[in-house]
This record gives sequence, C-alpha cells and structure tokens, in this order.
Amino acid sequence: MKLSFLHYRLLAAAALVLILLLARCTSAPAIRDGHTLEVCGQRFPIATRVVNWRESRGYDAYREGKFFDRSEPPDGKRRYGVRANLPEAIAANVRANGLGLDDLRRVVHQFVLHYDIAGCSRQCFKVLQDVRNLSVHFLLDVDGTIYQTLDLREKAQHATIANDFSIGVEIAHPGAYPQPMNATMAVWYEKDAQGWRQRFPGWLKETGILTPDFVIRPARPEIVSGTVQGKTYHQLDFTEQQYAALARLCAALSEVFPRIRLEAPRDQNGEVVDHALPEAELRAFDGIVGHFHVQTNKQDPGPAFQWNRVLGEARRLRGR
Repeated sequence: MKLSFLHYRLLAAAALVLILLLARCTSAPAIRDGHTLEVCGQRFPIATRVVNWRESRGYDAYREGKFFDRSEPPDGKRRYGVRANLPEAIAANVRANGLGLDDLRRVVHQFVLHYDIAGCSRQCFKVLQDVRNLSVHFLLDVDGTIYQTLDLREKAQHATIANDFSIGVEIAHPGAYPQPMNATMAVWYEKDAQGWRQRFPGWLKETGILTPDFVIRPARPEIVSGTVQGKTYHQLDFTEQQYAALARLCAALSEVFPRIRLEAPRDQNGEVVDHALPEAELRAFDGIVGHFHVQTNKQDPGPAFQWNRVLGEARRLRGR
C-alpha cells in the first residue's frame, strides 16, 4: 500500500511525540538508595548523599531519651511535634485524614539555615537530642554529608515562630564572633601551609565524619567580616562540600515544596537582608531564610555565608 505525503507527515509527527515522551521518562530523576528525602512516608530524589534516620550511621530524632547513652531509659519527652496553626480548611482535613503531602505542600513555605556552633553533625545532634530537647530536620556535616533526622511532615523545634511552616538544617560550623580569631575561634582553627583549616578541641573525642581523613578547609582563605543584626561579626567560610550539598538540598526541597522559592529576603538594593524580619513579613515570605531572619538574637548562618552562590547553583540545578 502506497502512503501519501500526508500519511508520512502524520507518522513522523507521531514518532517525534514518542521520542519526546521517552526522553522525558528517561531524564526524570531516579530513586537511588541513599539519595532520597523522606516526606510523608514517600521518597523523593536528591542528587547528593542523604543518611536517613533509620540507617546505622543515621541520627534518629524519633527516639525518646538520650541518643548517645543507650543505657538511659526514655525520658518520655518528644523533640518534635505536629504542625499547628493550620488554616481551618487544612486543619479540618488533617483532623479527618492526617497531614498528607498535598496539605503539607500548602503549609511549608520556608527553609531555615542554621550553623550549629558544634563543629560537626555528630556533636550537633548530641547537643540537640541529649541536652537541649530540640530537633531539626537535617544536619549538614563538614564533608557535605546530609543527615535527615525526621520525616518532613513533622514540626521540628529549631526556629521558634517559623517551626509550623518551615524545614530546618543545621550546618556544621564553629560560628561567627564579634572579634576576629578570638579565643573561641582559635580553639577551632589552625593554619598550615595552605591556610586556615578547622580542627577539633581535645575534649571532642568522636566527630562522626564519614569521609576518612577529611581536611576541613574553608571555601575562602580569609576571615570574612560583615554585619548581622546591626553588629559586626567575623567568620571563616563553610566548606566547598557543604556548599555543593546545600545547593542540591535547596533544589530538591523547592521541587517537593513549590512554595519554597529559591530566593532569600532582599532589600531595595537587591542585597540579602541582614537582620530579623518583622513577624508579619517573615510569615508572608516564601523561600529560604537564615536563622537571623527569624530571631533578633541569632547571627547564623553568619556573614561568611555565600547566599548568591547557593541560590544560583540551586536554580541552575532546577533548570531555572
């Protein structure tokens, strides 16, 4: 049977549609063990290593009692909670059916960045879980390893008024200080032939860093100074590995939660705001914020944090 020119055109168009559909399917992110986030019991892909709380090397914020002293009985305290202050339309559905992914996406609209002042994720979780009765969804260690401690449906106790509508990450780092290389900073840093590197104080016997013999080198060689909450602070940078992993985490969260825009609060000159936002403004903002945007008594993630680098890379990863 001889096909007409029109038939050839139709067959070619159909073949093109099929090719495009196959390409779309094959280019979709694959679910890989160790490279997923858990949200409402579902797994979502992320292009970096995430250690889940169920893994032997993970940190489990669901555990009652102390995490590092397993001989102690549970203390009965819960370090997380259910998301509260929901709009009534959502609250009614949650009362009937529980908090599902669709409702969670309507509620969660911020990602809060902290530094932990603990120097490594193991010590950070020990302080949160065993000492302060607090929690956070993610820990980001110095080598770029991300730990998820809770399903993102849970309300972690990490940022006061933002807890109900946010997700939080504690980035391993010694912190920012009013004087450059003061006594506290000097405990955490030393110089070698290549410049500054982070070390650990003698009392910290275990770091839990997964990368063997990892050298903790700030992404920039100099101490960075800047203004936060109207005061000057000094800080050495985060590691290259932390920036790479954090950009991937931001991109993945923005994919799962459309209200988390890949943007930070900015002033009229386009600069990231360096102080706490008024409560109404904070509650209205959709995107990524620092702890200092939430509370007037906080400085994290500090003046060295490279906002435009992280946001720009996250946008690139999402193809925006």
